Amino acid sequence: MSKILDVRDLKTYFRTPDGVVKAVDGISFEMMKGEILALVGESGCGKSVTVQTVMGLVKVPPALVEGQILYRDRNLVGMSNKEYRNIRGKEISMIFQEPMSTFDPLFTIGYQLTEVAKAHMEWDDQKTREEIISVLRKVNIPEPEKRYREYPHEMSGGMLQRIMIAMALITNPEIIIADEPTTALDVTIQAQVLNIMRDLQKEFDSSIIFITHDLGVVAELSDRVHVMYAGKIVEKALVSDLYNSPMHPYTRGLLNSRVKREYKGKKLPYVEGYVPRAHEFPKGCRFNPRCPHAMELCREQDPPEISISETHTAACWLYGEDQRL
Repeated sequence: MSKILDVRDLKTYFRTPDGVVKAVDGISFEMMKGEILALVGESGCGKSVTVQTVMGLVKVPPALVEGQILYRDRNLVGMSNKEYRNIRGKEISMIFQEPMSTFDPLFTIGYQLTEVAKAHMEWDDQKTREEIISVLRKVNIPEPEKRYREYPHEMSGGMLQRIMIAMALITNPEIIIADEPTTALDVTIQAQVLNIMRDLQKEFDSSIIFITHDLGVVAELSDRVHVMYAGKIVEKALVSDLYNSPMHPYTRGLLNSRVKREYKGKKLPYVEGYVPRAHEFPKGCRFNPRCPHAMELCREQDPPEISISETHTAACWLYGEDQRL
């Protein structure tokens, strides 16, 4: 597979009255054509800011963005908003978390999807309508011709989420970013949405960056997973490797915190403590105050990314040359 996205030493900082917030602090990752890559971590770890930076949705200034975001060898960092508009929505699309707040209640679904298509595609009115009806049908919207004329309040949350997927697919983008698209849905609808995304990814051969804190969703959908903590990526692995042999103590804590049948009637395990505020990160490894394996070195120096295998890395001092867990 060919590389479609290459993020290098990306930093996204915000200046606040309390200090500089290092929401994303020097992360690097690659994405291959046609793969589904998951970004996982607790709320406040920097997942959404990462993808918003990739989408060019972080306003600079007042934010500070450094590093490189190479999309097909073009660096998106520093690109003008006019140049970015030719990419955002057409070549890189986003599925947001809250469908009810994404659609304008004053306009029909058809009108809003038409506006997206007209902004990026050179279709006449008939072609635009045909393409919209077609993509609504692909995301399993019943009676798409009827729904085309209806308003957002006339549809369920699950239906609006599928329409949002359709909106992202209209321009046949190279990359789709899905920011926790199933969080607000019940379990049955979640499964339907995930199945639709998987099927459409294969049909359109799009690459998907999937943001979630639900490790069950990761196992269901993704090819590779990157675990984020306090603005940094602490572990990268194939999904199978991550579940079978998690390396970073934070990843192990997340996996152990999943609800399991054997926990019935017992106290659920959890990762003690909280994600530190982004302007109060501790010295050394940012997970060290919560880590059961923390050493003096962990409190002094930020660990580098250490290779466990060709497809598996962890940023943890436990895997240095002289330390093996």
